[in-house]
Amino acid sequence: MRLLAFLSLLALVLQESATASLPRKERKRREEQMPREGDSFEVLPLGNDVLNPDNYGEVIDLSNYEELTDYGDQLPEVKVTSFAPATRISPAKSTTAPRTPSSNPTMTRPTTAGPLLSSQPNHGLPTCLVCVCLGSSVYCDDIDLEDIPPLPRRTAYLYARFNRISRIRAEDFEGLTKLKRIDLSSNLISSIDNDAFRLLHALQDLILPENQLEALPVLPSGIEILDVRQNRLRSSGIQPVAFRAMEKLQFLYLSDNLLDSIPGPLPLSLRSVHLQNNLIETMQRDVFCDPEEHKYTRRQLEDIRLDGNPINLSLFPSAYFCLPRLPIGRFI
Repeated sequence: MRLLAFLSLLALVLQESATASLPRKERKRREEQMPREGDSFEVLPLGNDVLNPDNYGEVIDLSNYEELTDYGDQLPEVKVTSFAPATRISPAKSTTAPRTPSSNPTMTRPTTAGPLLSSQPNHGLPTCLVCVCLGSSVYCDDIDLEDIPPLPRRTAYLYARFNRISRIRAEDFEGLTKLKRIDLSSNLISSIDNDAFRLLHALQDLILPENQLEALPVLPSGIEILDVRQNRLRSSGIQPVAFRAMEKLQFLYLSDNLLDSIPGPLPLSLRSVHLQNNLIETMQRDVFCDPEEHKYTRRQLEDIRLDGNPINLSLFPSAYFCLPRLPIGRFI
């Protein structure tokens, strides 16, 4: 115990002698750093960043939180430029100001006027711009046509229905030797030049219903189907021998017109003739049959319609005795 006390006293003497040997300034600095009596911990120098209830609002100010998160001014500015590669122009040769891309680019619709419409009609380009051309067929339905458009030379089938065509001229089909079918239904056709169809030797179907025709032109002999329903056709508008040379005619549709007699003579190739809803009051004895050939039966002609006319068919039995079936109409 005495030894321990002696060692403590010795250590204290040595420490005092070491302190006394230091310079005065150094001793003063160490005395200031030594903890004073009553202090439980060493105070660290935190400067102005010490948090306490008095300065909490100054260190963290939440009143401008939205401003701190607004990065709108820091977004990079995007400039729209043309995707076309820039061309290098020598300054000595450049005479125009550089073009700047427009902020509101506009598009212009293609028009039909211009070099395309001035092409040769023989190529059919004008028609195929407004119509649909598929192979040898041309479809011009319901596009407000007022005239027959120039057609390609190879045209075999023409459909120009539901338009405003009022007249067919001789030059409309000139040189179109491959035409097989013409369908001009539901137009305003009131006149056809007499030679409009004359040279169309390949024509088989001529479809002209729902127009305003009062007369028929000269027709080619190769026609098989002739449809002129719902017009203003009169008996005086059909030439007396209009159908005699048409040796291939099979279907003749003349209903809903102003006919007062049955046109004839009719070719032997005929299979069906529709004359209903006209003004027919009488018929010739030889209109369907040969009165001298009592044993002859006209088997091909099986469909004759005369209903809707004022004629009484029972008064003309000799006119249809050669037919395999009686005509449809009034018998009393």
